[in-house]
Amino acid sequence: MPELPDLQAFSKNLTKKLSGRCLEKINIVFKGKLKTPETTIKKAIEKHTLEKVGREGKELRFFFDNGNVIGLHLMLKGELKLLKEDDEKKYMIAALKFDNDSTLAITDFQKLAHINLNPQPGKGIDALSKEMNEAYLKQKLQRTKSAIKNLLMDQKVIRGIGNAYADEILWDAGISPFSASNKIPDHKIKALAKSIKTVLTEAEKQILKSNPDLITGEVRDFLKIHNARKQKSPGGAPIQHKIVGGRKTYYTHEQKLYQ
Repeated sequence: MPELPDLQAFSKNLTKKLSGRCLEKINIVFKGKLKTPETTIKKAIEKHTLEKVGREGKELRFFFDNGNVIGLHLMLKGELKLLKEDDEKKYMIAALKFDNDSTLAITDFQKLAHINLNPQPGKGIDALSKEMNEAYLKQKLQRTKSAIKNLLMDQKVIRGIGNAYADEILWDAGISPFSASNKIPDHKIKALAKSIKTVLTEAEKQILKSNPDLITGEVRDFLKIHNARKQKSPGGAPIQHKIVGGRKTYYTHEQKLYQ
């Protein structure tokens, strides 16, 4: 699943490619997850200009000049591709045809990716927002005994962080992913708040540096810990991994366990 840094890259590149273009037509092929009738969506955005593409948590947001917004969640296997007029694409969820003869295709063989008209903000705060700070983290961590990695991935607490970047952030902060949230000391909460911002922003830079036109997929080869190709951390510690909740967690003994 694309995480925050991937989606940041997608949004910037889609804005460069499509902003200022009029949406001639939206074709919703798979309607199984629609919350709004297709006719309502068409009326809201067709023949209107796309101003920009942004990101909210793990979703993309398409902002139109009349104030309407389309939210897109790619889920686990959803992909985006810019097609020319005669191109075809399998597993289509929806297609947005713009006035420059480009069509943005949303595909997903699992049929889980979905769009939504004028989505409401999620309950949690965005990982890159100003509100995501040491004070916010301290308040949330004190309330639960759950493992800190689970809390970081809880979209009702912090939006945008998934499995891979939770591992990277916790290694950077020197905290074991299995630590009880309410046992983490204040100085480590401060380190965690800093690591969330620095790891995510640096990852976006790395993605755009190696894949400047990226609008789909996941770039993970530069990750320091959550990386199957690496045996040791930058500090020289062996990288270990464990399956937790169906997900593989990467960590090292450099990270302190609080329990």
